[in-house]
Amino acid sequence: MKRLIFSTLFTFIILCLSAQSYQSKETTEYINLFRKTAIREMYKHKIPASITLAQGILESGSGRSDLATRANNHFGIKCAGDYNGEKYYKDDDKKNDCFRVYDHADESFRDHSLFLKKARYAALFNLKTTDYKGWAKGLKKAGYATNPKYPDLLIAIIEQNKLYEYDKNPGKYLSESDAENYALNGRVSPEGPIQGNVVIAPKVTKNKINGVKCIKVQSGQTFYSLSKQLGMTVEQLQTINDFPSNYVLKAGEYIFVEPKKKKNKSAGNHIVQAGESWLSISQLYGVKKVRLMKMNRAKSDYIKVGASLRLH
Repeated sequence: MKRLIFSTLFTFIILCLSAQSYQSKETTEYINLFRKTAIREMYKHKIPASITLAQGILESGSGRSDLATRANNHFGIKCAGDYNGEKYYKDDDKKNDCFRVYDHADESFRDHSLFLKKARYAALFNLKTTDYKGWAKGLKKAGYATNPKYPDLLIAIIEQNKLYEYDKNPGKYLSESDAENYALNGRVSPEGPIQGNVVIAPKVTKNKINGVKCIKVQSGQTFYSLSKQLGMTVEQLQTINDFPSNYVLKAGEYIFVEPKKKKNKSAGNHIVQAGESWLSISQLYGVKKVRLMKMNRAKSDYIKVGASLRLH
């Protein structure tokens, strides 16, 4: 049965690549870039990191597909259900098919994990995270793909690139400061690195943008750890910053700890740069995303590079 959520474009790619080697410079770079993301998803959702990486490599052409480069969409996830975010259109199952757009590739990985939590894939979670062969065969059996060779292709990618190492020894590929590392082997707490039996919490240094208090995210800090240190809930932090529930914090970015303002009277117009979004610009100036879009009469999440945006 044809998958309704995921792009069937990659079925054609799979058939064309079935006899090829999956070892290349591009694939190695892709693995190095996203292995920690896959390991994090393995910890949170019990999906083998090797399977996630192999599917990403196969379905995005190691990050070089049109969807991956233009929409940060590595798994062909479509605009189904109650999705109301930015959209990207291209011909697929039907003409001008609708695909989800992500601010960061990590969000695509998160959506992929949530998709596999559907009831039809429930039996897979009875398997060990080290059983990549069982997972590959189980995905096909559950109807994830129509190509009969799909399991063999995933297994070939995993074995050629030794992706199974991320299932067996995930802690080896995470630094001591990674919050994920705690959940995997107990060496790091969600609140910070452990020295002996004492948790050393990363410092929370408050700054201001547009007169609104904010903090710079440090390596190892998570929504959970920051919420505990700030006396807030995770949901409050996400709402204040206009973040979707699957947003992944990045070291070095600023997040607000009190509501952003409706406008920034001290700033001139902003010229949109490549890679920017309504969310990133609203964070840059301490302005609520919805107000920023309203000021500029935006009707969707699409934003044109080079556009001049009002901030007040």
